[in-house]
Amino acid sequence: MYRIGHSVDIHRLVEGRKLFLGGIEIPHYLGLLGHSDADVLLHAITESIIGALGLGDLGTFFPDNDPKYKGIDSKILLNEIVELMFNKGYEVNNVDCLLILEKPKMRPYIESIKESVASLLKTDITNVNIKATTNEKMGEIGKEEAIQAHSVILLRKKSV
Repeated sequence: MYRIGHSVDIHRLVEGRKLFLGGIEIPHYLGLLGHSDADVLLHAITESIIGALGLGDLGTFFPDNDPKYKGIDSKILLNEIVELMFNKGYEVNNVDCLLILEKPKMRPYIESIKESVASLLKTDITNVNIKATTNEKMGEIGKEEAIQAHSVILLRKKSV
């Protein structure tokens, strides 16, 4: 049995924050604003798993008004949801993700992000696809004010 989940997340870029994407710190003069470390890619992946399991959204599990999650590493949040996924008898079949941002250019970081995501999802790297595009200088993403991430994940029942 298969279950599919989809999620989109967006965070504003600001000065004075580090930029984390896919669990990797990316050198950049701006970082993402959020209650946690604001790793927009891990948030989208985490929420797509929650959606595939039919359990609501990211805020259901990690409310952004809960001080317990202030500044938390998004890898911790994803780990919790991966454990929940395993406990419900599912594993990752594959995940396909898209980052939408003007800068920094992602080509030098894609392989490291894929390795990080595969490790966090406890799946083979061949089951993970990460791609990036720009917003052609349009809107808040095009003006380098935000980064958006999309994630589509297919879960399968673990074989016994």
